[in-house]
Amino acid sequence: MEIPKRLEQALIKLYNAFHNNELNPECCTACAVGNILDNQDSWKHLTNGHGSLELSYVGRVHQNLGRTFNGYTPFELLQIEKVFLEACGFTVPLCHYNPKPKNATNKETLFNGLCAVVSHLCALDNIPNVMDYSKIFEYEKDSPVYKFDVIYL
Repeated sequence: MEIPKRLEQALIKLYNAFHNNELNPECCTACAVGNILDNQDSWKHLTNGHGSLELSYVGRVHQNLGRTFNGYTPFELLQIEKVFLEACGFTVPLCHYNPKPKNATNKETLFNGLCAVVSHLCALDNIPNVMDYSKIFEYEKDSPVYKFDVIYL
């Protein structure tokens, strides 16, 4: 299966951010989109509300001109961020009176957000979710479809 370059780069950046504790849903340079865009915060001008799908004037201009940022259109970036925030337990758009998780940088919270983002990124590129492990449990006539060599230590 051929993985598009933009997806491969996004997955590498998100993987590294997660494992280096550099993923933070409340920081525009360390959130999902912030990491995909090389920890820059300029993407925040694409919308007037963090987590909103409504493009700002600047966002609409870039969208209408067909501009992309590391391969993603402004609207795709807003979708990615919304998916991430919601999967982390936030009510979007972010504002001081909306509910949010008690510990937004908890590894389990971030993992849930990351899984949702990876699924969404794969859907944007029309490829199967790279984190879908259900295939390893497929069976026919009470036997597994896929065999694995298991080494016991």
